[in-house]
Amino acid sequence: MQRRGLAASGQPPGEPGPGSAELWEQEMERLCASRVPVRALPYPMEDKRVIWWLRVPDGEQPSCWERWLRKRQMERRRLRDSVQRLARGFGLWEAALYEIGGLFGTGIQSYFTFLRFLLLLNLLTFLLTASFVLLPLVWLHPPVPGPALNLTLQCPGSDQPPAGLQRFHNQFWNILTGRAFNNTYLFYGAYRAGPETSSAYSVRLAYLLSPLFCLLLCFCGTLRRMVKGLPQKPFLGRGHRRALSTKVFSSWDFCIHVPEAAFLKKREISKEFKVELEEQQRFEQVQQQTGAQRAYHLLTYLRVNLLIGLLVAGAISAIFWATKYSQDNKEEELFLLLQYLPPGVIAMVNFLGPLLFVFLVQLENLPPNTEVNVILIWCVVLKLTSLGMFSFSLGQTVLCLGRNTTSCESYSYNACDYQCWENSVGEEFYKLSIFNFLLMVAFTFLVTLPRRLLVDRLSGQFWAWLDREEFLVPKNVLDIVAGQTVTWMGLFYCPLLPLLNTIFIFLTFYIKKYTLLKNSRTSPRLFRASSSTFFFQLVLLLGLLLAVLPLGYVVTSIHSSWDCGLFGAYSAPWQVVPELVALHLPLVGQRTLHYLSSNAFSFPLLLLLSLVLTACVSQAKANAQAIQELRKQLLWQVKDKWHLVEDLSRLLSKSGPIDSPEPESPRPRASRPRSFCPGFPCPGSPGPRSPWLGSSLGHPAGMHSHSPGPHGSPVPVCRFRYPSTVEP
Repeated sequence: MQRRGLAASGQPPGEPGPGSAELWEQEMERLCASRVPVRALPYPMEDKRVIWWLRVPDGEQPSCWERWLRKRQMERRRLRDSVQRLARGFGLWEAALYEIGGLFGTGIQSYFTFLRFLLLLNLLTFLLTASFVLLPLVWLHPPVPGPALNLTLQCPGSDQPPAGLQRFHNQFWNILTGRAFNNTYLFYGAYRAGPETSSAYSVRLAYLLSPLFCLLLCFCGTLRRMVKGLPQKPFLGRGHRRALSTKVFSSWDFCIHVPEAAFLKKREISKEFKVELEEQQRFEQVQQQTGAQRAYHLLTYLRVNLLIGLLVAGAISAIFWATKYSQDNKEEELFLLLQYLPPGVIAMVNFLGPLLFVFLVQLENLPPNTEVNVILIWCVVLKLTSLGMFSFSLGQTVLCLGRNTTSCESYSYNACDYQCWENSVGEEFYKLSIFNFLLMVAFTFLVTLPRRLLVDRLSGQFWAWLDREEFLVPKNVLDIVAGQTVTWMGLFYCPLLPLLNTIFIFLTFYIKKYTLLKNSRTSPRLFRASSSTFFFQLVLLLGLLLAVLPLGYVVTSIHSSWDCGLFGAYSAPWQVVPELVALHLPLVGQRTLHYLSSNAFSFPLLLLLSLVLTACVSQAKANAQAIQELRKQLLWQVKDKWHLVEDLSRLLSKSGPIDSPEPESPRPRASRPRSFCPGFPCPGSPGPRSPWLGSSLGHPAGMHSHSPGPHGSPVPVCRFRYPSTVEP
């Protein structure tokens, strides 16, 4: 008790001694007996130190070992915090993302964050491919010659290009078409290895599983990011929206002292308020619609979608015939033009399609949210189906899909025109990736920049109507998703394509940032970062699915080229897996894998997954019910607190005059039920307290009471104060 007496002797100046000492003892007894961690107490740091010191039992001092451990823990915690702050400071584009978010809102910031995410995915994919394929291949020095192609078939014509074609094949055109890198590790044909043995590292297995593992890793990362950005409001409902007044009073960060940071924070809060008000206005408009208006909007919606569907079908047909014509006439004199005909048609379709979609949708006067959703959905369909049709047309030309087989196509591919067909397909994806990036650069500096210069320097009604280009986040996201889908589709044929795409994304970030800050105007349609992030990841997952399907078909069903690559001696690349299993695994392991791939394992696994899904659904329903009960309990706790305030005010008014007015309840007094325990805390509240003491840690600030003293004179009962509240 010596320490308590010393602590109690530290009286705040101007406070009566006996009342303060008595309150001090009571509070210290309660705090010392409580098991609440000091860190969780709502007190200043100085008061927490006093409470922690008082909780140590009398006569007990921590040993040297305990003090040393506590000191090391504090040092490790401080070091971890410093490392995290340093990592955030050196993070890629952190300052640029903060500036964009403050100036243009979190919706546009989410696009640049999405660029950084794709950059990390491509860099990780390249590192995995280099670690498991390139480095072992260079270290093992495999034999260069491979199996020769035995062309004993009747092939029409000669496979030699015309002599006049050589003048077009300078080094620049070869770089654009990818033929300059045919003998490098950029394409599939340069990867060669000797026969499989029981001891050597299997480069074939690594080359086969690396794309599949990279796609699986990208799927997990995208799914995790999509779940993290999943908007919670559709699941909570309209009845649990946070009030706008909460954002008004809790949005500001009082740690900001720099004027530039304060300006960015003000802009960010302003964007959030605009988004909130726009969502509320849209909801009210939907609620005010009549049945006839809803039926009219439904018919209009169907008519618009029918017209757009016909346009998409025409665009897909144009891509198919352009790819077929380019492959059938690839050795003509107009070599470069024909080589870039499919990418050019795809780019034209993806450029004109969204413009026509916007024009058709705006003619029908749809609601703003329906208009945006229709445009976005059809843009996604157009971009992904165009890539799908491009892949199918390549398969029909190179792999003879859907065509009558002839003597030249007995190996499941066109052996006369495409002796190393993997390189030819890889060149197509390489050209498509190069063309998309060059088109983005050309459009930025040859269209957007001159448009901004003309609009800023010339005056007139036409230039005021033209204005700067609008920075549309969904359109830019769809463009970058289309480029990433091309990279995933060409991962097997062009293993180093992720490195090329990493460079393109790195340059795209700065080009788009320049376009946003200098050449463009922001869209008046604001949206949340959470909903946009979810949409971006959903589109990315669709692109990943589009890349996995043709890759799985090629790996499991198509014969590889005979004169290049790693799988020329196999009927399909996947056949190397059973061979290596027979070489490296013992008989028990082989039987285990055979059982895992059989129906005897599939049916129990399906039954187990059904039980797990049932348990998850049941748990989700139980959680939803518990959440509803907790919300009701929270409302009752708020009502109980107002009952306690009323009872306390009534008792204080009976004992004497009060210094401060009675707090007003948000609801009328007559509309609230009476307390079952007037003057005392309700069951479940922390510890019994004497309401006539007038002040404790739970009482409102500024509330004092006067209790009668020994001679009938009112003696003010003072509130307890910690050392941090003592005025100097």
